[in-house]
Amino acid sequence: MTEFAPAKVNLGLAVLGKLESGYHELDSLFVTFNVGDTLTFEARDAGIELEIVGLDLPTNRENLVYRAAEMYLKNLGNPGGVKIILEKVLPIAAGLGGGSSDAAATLRGISRLYPSDQHLFELAKKLGADVPFLLQGGAARVQGFGEILEPLKLPEIHIVLANPGVGITAREAYLGLNGRYGAKLELEKIIAALFNLEIPPYRNDLEAPVLEAYPIVGTVKTALEQAGLYGVLMSGSGSTCFGLAKTASRAREIADQLKLEHPNWWVSAASHHAND
Repeated sequence: MTEFAPAKVNLGLAVLGKLESGYHELDSLFVTFNVGDTLTFEARDAGIELEIVGLDLPTNRENLVYRAAEMYLKNLGNPGGVKIILEKVLPIAAGLGGGSSDAAATLRGISRLYPSDQHLFELAKKLGADVPFLLQGGAARVQGFGEILEPLKLPEIHIVLANPGVGITAREAYLGLNGRYGAKLELEKIIAALFNLEIPPYRNDLEAPVLEAYPIVGTVKTALEQAGLYGVLMSGSGSTCFGLAKTASRAREIADQLKLEHPNWWVSAASHHAND
């Protein structure tokens, strides 16, 4: 039994302030794309075994996948165990929600192995701010700390993602804000621009502090712009940046070109389809 864990890209991220809970209040357009990790699930008599292919990552409770499986099974009274094989494609600490998407995929997969009436959304909220959205994927305006979702229909979107191999934790990016909060996104204008293949009037409030601390992210943005992409922006807390292309073939062409020019970067073309 397998589950796909797609990349999440922020097509705009406004940080409005800080909540009493300690989380930051967001206004963002979350969109999943067709590049991501794959998880395979197999029932076992007892216990949780996590195997990771592609990256050297913890396979114990330090890993969100392990904690998601543990939480689900524990709430169900431990009816059995599970072996999970996680094939990592997405870079870590990259602003693509990879770990959160893996955790969401784990909740979906393990609930198929051991069906119950548990509310997966409530479990997802306990695992992280991006996990509730990534349970469903698609596209949504995301507010609060990530728990207020307004699903949206967007057109087909083609992008190129580029990551220079630098990991940036969300905590580090938010600390760099130092109280520099912004207003809500102009969501209607952003969506209209996406439909019209124009430059969206979006922004990422975390970009300025990340660029101050990691100039390499600015280098990535410049490379995407010079390659012919438009609407170039950092995703999430970085360090991945993206740029829009008008067609899937153009995105693939630019991605291939960037891979040649920057062999040490992680680069991928990706698409969001309206029925995702």
